[in-house]
Amino acid sequence: EEKVTLVELAAGSPKKYTPMWKAAGVKVLHKSATIRHALKAQEAGVDIIEIVGYEGSIAGGQPGDEVGAWVLLAKATSMLKVPVVAAGASGTGRQLAAALAMGAQGVTMATRFVCTVEAPIDQKIKECMMRPEVDERQTTIVLGTLSNATRVFKNGVSQEIRQIENKGDVDFSEVMPLASGSRTKKMWQETGDTQDAMWSCSQSLGLISDIPTCKELLRRMVSEAEERLNRGAQCIVASKL
Repeated sequence: EEKVTLVELAAGSPKKYTPMWKAAGVKVLHKSATIRHALKAQEAGVDIIEIVGYEGSIAGGQPGDEVGAWVLLAKATSMLKVPVVAAGASGTGRQLAAALAMGAQGVTMATRFVCTVEAPIDQKIKECMMRPEVDERQTTIVLGTLSNATRVFKNGVSQEIRQIENKGDVDFSEVMPLASGSRTKKMWQETGDTQDAMWSCSQSLGLISDIPTCKELLRRMVSEAEERLNRGAQCIVASKL
């Protein structure tokens, strides 16, 4: 009765599987952290490009790809022919309005949804995320030397990973005990100890100040976006020349 209507891909070429999914009537969205990857994904036949700024948890992917959403989105919407969705530290209606004004079809969010009533994680993590002192500066980049740059919460674990990486010529086995998924899963589901695991999050931490329901969050965002777009439209005046 129900079917998969859209798949999201990242960290690789969508070329191999796109024809199969499209033949089944499935829309294909590719998450791209660079313009070059977005162009290749478009060439491979994807339906939508999700362009991710350096502010997000993907954080570029490789050294040299540290470009923010403000530049990436403007370039993507001017160069790509397929619809574009903005990603990377989104969490407010102001950002939604800006993305729409720049030509995107909308925004995607991850970190902001983690701090909602419905998110199935330990309540202590949500309370940590909404604290005033946990702002946009409370993230750091790890695994960049392994060509898998990821933005994570700044704590003792992520700082230790960075120290290991700074030694140079690092093998993943050296950081695996710190970066393991089982350790992070234990934090999410059992301990709620935000200081004892490597966990992904974007700079949207600085935009979080409450724990709303998803419905409340989205209604608030839409209302704010409408207000900002209407305010922007009022700035357009007919020239007297």
